[in-house]
Amino acid sequence: MHSSDPLSSPVDASGFAYVVGIDVGSQTATFCVCKPDKRQVIKPGELANSRAGFEALDRSLRQLGVPPERILIGLEATGRYSENLYQFLRAQGYLLCLLHPRQTHQFAQQRGLRAKTDRLDATTIARLLLSGEARPGYVPDELIATYRELERLHSQLADDSARYQNEIQALVVVLFPEFVQVFADPCRPTALALLKRYPSAQAFVEASVEAVAATVRELAPRHYGRKTAQQLVCLATQSAASGRASGARALSLKILCDQLEHTLANLAQVESELDHLLERDTGATGLKSTPEFGRKTVAVLRAELGDVTRFQRVDQVVAYAGLDLEVKQSGKWQGQVKLSKRGSGRLRRVLYLAALRCICLPASAFGAYYQRLVARGLKGRAALMAVMRKMLIVAYHLLRSNELYDPRKVCAVAGPPPRTPSSGS
Repeated sequence: MHSSDPLSSPVDASGFAYVVGIDVGSQTATFCVCKPDKRQVIKPGELANSRAGFEALDRSLRQLGVPPERILIGLEATGRYSENLYQFLRAQGYLLCLLHPRQTHQFAQQRGLRAKTDRLDATTIARLLLSGEARPGYVPDELIATYRELERLHSQLADDSARYQNEIQALVVVLFPEFVQVFADPCRPTALALLKRYPSAQAFVEASVEAVAATVRELAPRHYGRKTAQQLVCLATQSAASGRASGARALSLKILCDQLEHTLANLAQVESELDHLLERDTGATGLKSTPEFGRKTVAVLRAELGDVTRFQRVDQVVAYAGLDLEVKQSGKWQGQVKLSKRGSGRLRRVLYLAALRCICLPASAFGAYYQRLVARGLKGRAALMAVMRKMLIVAYHLLRSNELYDPRKVCAVAGPPPRTPSSGS
């Protein structure tokens, strides 16, 4: 739902009449109310994480006798658990400060607080606000929240799809290893449907050639027929499959094939939603005009970078993505210089894949930039990291200015002039 924003300024709680700390769980939330002098006005109490609980909290706060804008409320970004409460309190006019759990954890550690309960956590959040050290997290707007939801669901489904395919291929190896002589990829739609009906060499042997032929003609009449069925049955008769645990493995294969089909259908639906979102998103015009940025890359950049106007300098964007360099040394010991990797892992991953795709393309300005760095003596991996940073910086400028991509600004190489806004993307 939210992410921490180390770029924001610390919250000054001195101008508020009351400060509220809320620890949010899946079913309940615990809150406490303090004055700026750290004196507790309302001791930690529990409320339901529901509309009735939210309204009860609102009534308790209004009984303090000050307008909502004089009350500062802090709560942790605990996944989706805190979203409904956050939006409810925001609609009532309270000023909210979303805190990354790491902030409160480090604050508690620095003060030697070892015990951990919901009541103590709520008190710690209130004290963090009063300390002047709290930095509010970034809360994405509707567009960015939609990007994040769809992109992360897409990644999850893609990972599930890859896992199912690996497991299917491993099962085919023991159930009917010769199957790949006919269908090189057992995870193609026709092969999947065929394996669901005949999940082992024994199943093909027990079926007649006519039955298998009718199945393949039903699945792909233009490509397969009796000849394919005869080949499959012949291979099954002479198969090297041991038959060990064939019943259980055949059931596993049928279920996995079914799971993969449903996952691929859901993945196509998410991709369609992402396409529609990208088409309507005028703020992504510059990103979409960059040849090296595919649909997935653009979606991740929009989702993870969010509102780029909150970055004041380029080095802040680089640090936010975890692509800044971290140096460790002590006395005469000189450690290695490495990437900090403190930022968004999704952002680094998509930039890494995009950089890998383009470094061997002669027509790519990023590829030319990579080759130039290598020619100057930079090692391949270091040059690849430099390309990732260059891509990130270009994406930041395109999002901030909404200009179209100009390869000549990446690397001084011959290339087509930038497209004009009227030409589209």
